[in-house]
Amino acid sequence: MDNSKTKKEGVSRTYKPFDGYGAMASYIGEEGWNLGCELRIGSWHCQKEFNYTLGRIIERAKSLTALPLLMRLDSGHDAVDNRFQIKKAGIDFIIKWNPRRQDLSEWVKTADVQAQWETHREDKRVAIFSEAIEESLKDKTNPFRRVIRVIERTIDKHGQQLLIPDITLEGWWTTLDEDKRDNETIIQLYREHATSEQFHSEFKTDLGIERLPSGKFDTSDLILALSSMAYNMLRWIGISVLLGAVTPVRHKAKRRRLRTVIQEIMYLASQLIATGHRLKLKFSSKNRALRLRSYMDSSVIAR
Repeated sequence: MDNSKTKKEGVSRTYKPFDGYGAMASYIGEEGWNLGCELRIGSWHCQKEFNYTLGRIIERAKSLTALPLLMRLDSGHDAVDNRFQIKKAGIDFIIKWNPRRQDLSEWVKTADVQAQWETHREDKRVAIFSEAIEESLKDKTNPFRRVIRVIERTIDKHGQQLLIPDITLEGWWTTLDEDKRDNETIIQLYREHATSEQFHSEFKTDLGIERLPSGKFDTSDLILALSSMAYNMLRWIGISVLLGAVTPVRHKAKRRRLRTVIQEIMYLASQLIATGHRLKLKFSSKNRALRLRSYMDSSVIAR
């Protein structure tokens, strides 16, 4: 969260790089319900004190549904502590593997043995396989599965042939059994994790809270928590109203951006009239938003 050129408490150099805050946001469901958005000092690594955040998020998620949960985390949270904590809570996960220091040529040799290379085009071949790994933490041992994808390219994006092939190594930790989810499915499930970037964008642009108004860290954290409540309320309105029978003609979607909800439901043109020693707001009878509001009220009453 860019808060450059300010002296607010907790503002420091982030990985972007600019001066600002970090925010630890989590979402549940395809609609993107917000489970929490905690303010963090900008220079903190995302893994610092993450176990406390993880505990709160797991508790909130379990209180909302009895269905099986699948948690997705990016490579910044590739830590054995996280894997043990999530598994202990009885939740499945997919965590992007951070290869750090790896010998890429050795992984090509491993792929030759473990997988069947697929040639996507003349200059590119891909191998996908998984391996079972046992990890230990505080005298406890747990088995995990790691899905590996090795990509070998002999021509770069500019069409230049390479003397030494370019190797890309990716991996994903998971607790999902191979019988239940094949390797391709694991990769696809994690790829959908990118949707959360759209939710971040709605926080920062649609709600306009990237540059927090207070210089005090605790006050800004409170504002962010209240923004999470507003976010979920607007999300509910967007799902309940903007996908209903009287919605404006639009393309099909599972959700509407918060800005769309605000502009079409919250912002209503009206005229202030003084009559009978009273002030009244007059709305147009053709105002589509009024129809949507009445539709929403009736749906709430029906529930």
